[in-house]
Amino acid sequence: MISWDSIETKWRTKWNQSKEFEIEPDNRPKKFITVAYPYPNSPQHIGHGRTYTLADVHARFLRMKGFNTLFPMGFHYTGTPILGMAKRVQEGERELIENFEKLYHVPPQTIKEFVEPVKIADYFHEEIKHGMIEMGYSIDWRREFTTIDPVYKKFIEWQFRKLKSLNFVIQGSHPVGWCPKDQNPVSQHDTLGDVEPDFTEYILVKFRLDDMIIPTATLRPETIFGVTNLWINPKITYKKVRVNDENWIVSPECAYKLEFLNKSVEVISEVSGAELVGKTVSVLDKKIPMFPASFVESQTGTGIVMSVPAHAPFDYQALIDYQKQNSAINIKPIAIIKTEGLGEIPAKEIVEKLGITNQEDSKLDEATNEVYSKEFYSGVLRENTGKFAGLKVSEAKDTIKTWLSELKNSDILLELNDGPIRCRCGAECVVKLLNNQWFLNYLDKDWKNKTNQCFDKMSILPNEIRTEFNYVVGWLRQRACARQHGLGTKLPWDQNWIVESLSDSVIYMAYYVLAKYVNSSQLKADSLSDEFFEFVFYGIGELKQISIKCNVPE
Repeated sequence: MISWDSIETKWRTKWNQSKEFEIEPDNRPKKFITVAYPYPNSPQHIGHGRTYTLADVHARFLRMKGFNTLFPMGFHYTGTPILGMAKRVQEGERELIENFEKLYHVPPQTIKEFVEPVKIADYFHEEIKHGMIEMGYSIDWRREFTTIDPVYKKFIEWQFRKLKSLNFVIQGSHPVGWCPKDQNPVSQHDTLGDVEPDFTEYILVKFRLDDMIIPTATLRPETIFGVTNLWINPKITYKKVRVNDENWIVSPECAYKLEFLNKSVEVISEVSGAELVGKTVSVLDKKIPMFPASFVESQTGTGIVMSVPAHAPFDYQALIDYQKQNSAINIKPIAIIKTEGLGEIPAKEIVEKLGITNQEDSKLDEATNEVYSKEFYSGVLRENTGKFAGLKVSEAKDTIKTWLSELKNSDILLELNDGPIRCRCGAECVVKLLNNQWFLNYLDKDWKNKTNQCFDKMSILPNEIRTEFNYVVGWLRQRACARQHGLGTKLPWDQNWIVESLSDSVIYMAYYVLAKYVNSSQLKADSLSDEFFEFVFYGIGELKQISIKCNVPE
């Protein structure tokens, strides 16, 4: 019988003894293989096996073709997920501890040490590395590093000072995904299931009920002229809240979200949705009735919906269904948008075309997308929109948003898409308007242009996805680059903040150039200045002077 283990051991030993994969410069053409370094909060799974095996196969293939091929590996310690795990161990969370014991076979004595985040990272770092060695990957382990190594931190400090000098790091107020438990911004890396906490800005249109305000969330403020009624769920217990200097009625979930948006929010009392049904509100000198609707969800928007049945298929069908039950209700849709190829009441036309007969019909999503898309690209506002008549729908949103704000008839609500999204600590995330936060200013047009120019020089395979890269660069906005908790590098000019996990791993592959010399003790963190990194990566400065200043051999 063939002993596969002995064959594997034999060749691993030979490779190790001959230093087969310890790459040095020579006359052969060079290739550098890099693949995302692992986050050591658990052992490798089959996905890791696929990812790193593909890279290893490619590296070996290139060597067979005569290339001097470097394939290094590092470990990404930065971030908060490991902190969350350590906290859960400290709190004695049974499920997590049992996973360590039974699933990952971590010795009980070692688990006790997992109250220290670095102990978790160190343990799984070695576990993952052992697995890579067992797999026979052709990695140059002399270049191994972690993102909390002292010299790597120096590398990141230099990187961020460089970005700040170019005005690419700025400070201000900006919305971010936020964990209310950890009190930290969150990105995809920090959420359960690796969900990116993208969010949407809703316009809150203020309807007035005596001395109260009934805000409704909409993505289409231009449709305010076509509102016929509000939908309110009689089964929801709403909150009367003091928001800054106004009294609002919103769902409990909305009241909670508003607290994170730089608003003073004080709960005054409660009111049932049933009490509000049948009452009349006003907006822009127009009286609007409130009707009951079970489809209104407490966790979405404000828990109250403005109805525009001429242009929103959901609203049209809901109104039809309600009128079937209440024949005395004689409300007709108000058309406010003229679109080539659509009738006067587009929602009615599409609903009938698709054969939709009730609010539960899944084709309502299709109908909504069709109406919204055609109106956005081809629609113009009708004469009954006053001074906005003739304005393209694609331009009307921002114009009317500004107008409503000037009238003090609107506000802003920010909501996460695809919620609920949970932090790795288990808490449900929200959108927070963060003050004095540090951001990478991806809105900078010059930076965007330079990035796209770099893409033009790159080989991207398959070429069909090239446009996706340009698309992402186009929509990228300011992104939080630091947090106040976690493992990682402190911002060099503001020690209260730590560079977050995506921001410290953008150009980490360049560090492999240095890692070999760090591991052989030729580079020491306390002697390295920005001039050292400027010379190594930009060729700026005089070799002899920098060698003396940084105590590094030429």
